[in-house]
Amino acid sequence: MTYEVKSLNEECGVFGIWGHPDAAKLTYFGLHSLQHRGQEGAGILANDQGTLRRHRDTGLLSEVFRNPLNLEKLTGSSAIGHVRYATAGEASVDNIQPFLFRFQDTQFGLAHNGNLTNAQSLKSELEKNGAIFSSTSDSEILAHLIRRSHNPSFMGKIKEALNTVKGGFAYLMLFEDKLIAALDPNGFRPLSIGKMSNGALVVSSETCAFEVIGAEWIRDVHPGELVIFDENGITYDRYTDDTQLAICSMEYIYFARPDSNIQGVNVHTARKRMGAQLAREFKNQADIVVGVPNSSLSAAMGFAEESGLPNEMGLIKNQYVQRTFIQPTQELREQGVRMKLSAVSGVVKGKRVVMIDDSIVRGTTSRRIVKLLKEAGATEVHVAIASPALAYPCFYGIDIQSREELIAANHTVEETCEIIGADSLTYLSVEGLIDSIGIDTDAPNGGLCVAYFDGKYPTPLYDYEERYLESLNEQTSFY
Repeated sequence: MTYEVKSLNEECGVFGIWGHPDAAKLTYFGLHSLQHRGQEGAGILANDQGTLRRHRDTGLLSEVFRNPLNLEKLTGSSAIGHVRYATAGEASVDNIQPFLFRFQDTQFGLAHNGNLTNAQSLKSELEKNGAIFSSTSDSEILAHLIRRSHNPSFMGKIKEALNTVKGGFAYLMLFEDKLIAALDPNGFRPLSIGKMSNGALVVSSETCAFEVIGAEWIRDVHPGELVIFDENGITYDRYTDDTQLAICSMEYIYFARPDSNIQGVNVHTARKRMGAQLAREFKNQADIVVGVPNSSLSAAMGFAEESGLPNEMGLIKNQYVQRTFIQPTQELREQGVRMKLSAVSGVVKGKRVVMIDDSIVRGTTSRRIVKLLKEAGATEVHVAIASPALAYPCFYGIDIQSREELIAANHTVEETCEIIGADSLTYLSVEGLIDSIGIDTDAPNGGLCVAYFDGKYPTPLYDYEERYLESLNEQTSFY
């Protein structure tokens, strides 16, 4: 199967709240702050004194809840919500979360951020034993594992299930009398806990969601940890002690909002430091710095401050263009790029430009932006990437599962530079990335997963191992 990598896409974002009379409405506001993590679907599930109600649909959050009645019917003092990015062939309402499971003796909701690396094997085994799946999402597997566990205790069933699934996951589970959050043993995906002034407790993929509802950050959920919210407040528990922090470095590079804090590090500050380190590694002469909006603007600030070059707004993003559909001709595809970005001729004309971007996936977008800048009069365009070369797939929650279309897996820096039409190309070093993020930890790679850059995965790949080895035989990395 061929995977077409158009851009980097995070799988999803989750938000939950316990102990507030307007739980569903606050979940809506929290999800709005997480909309950048998924634009293909959204849903909210609320608990009103043991009765679980849900609304979900495809589209942006504002589209899903365009009818106010869909939110007003979600009464109760606790809720979980989900925004989703769907991979190819999965944009179905059946896959939109939170999932709601109703059994003869209980009911509960489930929201998941991440990707399970042993999902295919588990699903086949469960189906052989009579399990029926209502979606193609790997998130449904946990519910079946919990339900089929023979462990005599309720928490024992959950712990057993969490030790069975492998890969990247941040789970929120809403029961009739409690809300449970769980993070995978490596903490690939971010998950934080907050508290509101009235005592309500919240949990979110990113801390930026706390600001909009007036919650105060308490702490991050730790790898291998279970956090239970109920009438007694917060209880911290563990389902495994075999843990090793390896948070996705792409959260800092690209996915997370700049006003979020992850593992004690502000994302904007980390990106500025990446830009500053990139400037130290940059070996060319230039006149101005231009960041590609919006995720590269922080790195451009850091580059400019370190290099002493002026940071100019040489590229303008049209904020009202959601997406460009595949067009039948190259001319129309180029027009689609111009709808999203415009080069400011009055800024770049006659200048040697350092174009700062967060990453290069296929190289297609970089080539078009370089072309825009040169057509606007830039005499030279030096591309500087505030991350290392993306040469390996991700199996923990980002839709890159093949090396086939990763330009860095198939071309040297010099070849890539020629393909995108730049005068030079500089990637941030892996060491520079780790030092710039600067998590306070003794964990390998500074507590980061950098497998996308060095091919060294912190866990077994299970169901993906064969596919990954096949891709290694087909392509040779130059990094």
